[in-house]
Amino acid sequence: MQLLSFEDAGRARLGVRRGEFVVDLALADPDLPDSWPEIFEQMLLSRVAEAVAAADDAALRPFDAIAFLPPIPRPPKILAIGLNYHDHAEEVGLPIPEELIVFPRTPLSFVGHKRPLIRPKASEQFDYEGELVAVIGKAGRHIAEANALGHVVGYAVGNDGSLRDFQFKTSQWMLGKTFDASGSWGPYIVTQDEVAAGAGERAIETRLNDRVVQSGNTADMIFSLSRQIALLSQVMTLEPGDIILTGTPAGVGVSRKPQLWMKPGDRIQVEIAGIGRLENPIEAER
Repeated sequence: MQLLSFEDAGRARLGVRRGEFVVDLALADPDLPDSWPEIFEQMLLSRVAEAVAAADDAALRPFDAIAFLPPIPRPPKILAIGLNYHDHAEEVGLPIPEELIVFPRTPLSFVGHKRPLIRPKASEQFDYEGELVAVIGKAGRHIAEANALGHVVGYAVGNDGSLRDFQFKTSQWMLGKTFDASGSWGPYIVTQDEVAAGAGERAIETRLNDRVVQSGNTADMIFSLSRQIALLSQVMTLEPGDIILTGTPAGVGVSRKPQLWMKPGDRIQVEIAGIGRLENPIEAER
């Protein structure tokens, strides 16, 4: 299934893609919880599938006409992995990390598919980072690497938009990674049953104004998704609805000569084979 969230009359609603339509779950099964983390925690995806299959025309909305939100608008935790592709480490001239590099992002730093990314007034160094996003569906602590993928409910596409001058002001990257509306993820979560375990060996491509700027493969990750989950769960309990941005391949704007930044009027797309395509226009902060 392809799980998503959309906005209607100022409120977030849950939907599931069915062909060229989205099934509005609140209409298809009003007794379902109104958040994906609750549905994951209560193990209700089979009931969701039944509601989607049985939904009548009154519960359908055109897929291309909805106002996308991030699939989980307010995840319990947003964890991003830095420097996790061999070719990206090489392009920035840094050694292969021996330890997992982790930083947080905030819910307000993300928008959904087709929503504008905002270049802030404070910086013009607005960079792109196409990434695979893993979504936790089952809680766990001290998760064994061999069991880690059993805690994943599905995958999405992400853009870890970064303001590079703010990122490198200090040794902590968070300031450059949490400007409001600087990143995106979606358009939907593709459930684990439709994706080979770990989403390994998936082509990932980023296009800026139709120019390919990143072309990589998830097989090039330094720390596999299973390893990421195992290491993260040594530190914290992973909860249903948590998301992990798993790192970006080579081609980022900060490493180019001349450097390449996203600017107002641009359009950025990230596509991962078998997962989806995420697209956002770029606008200036008002």
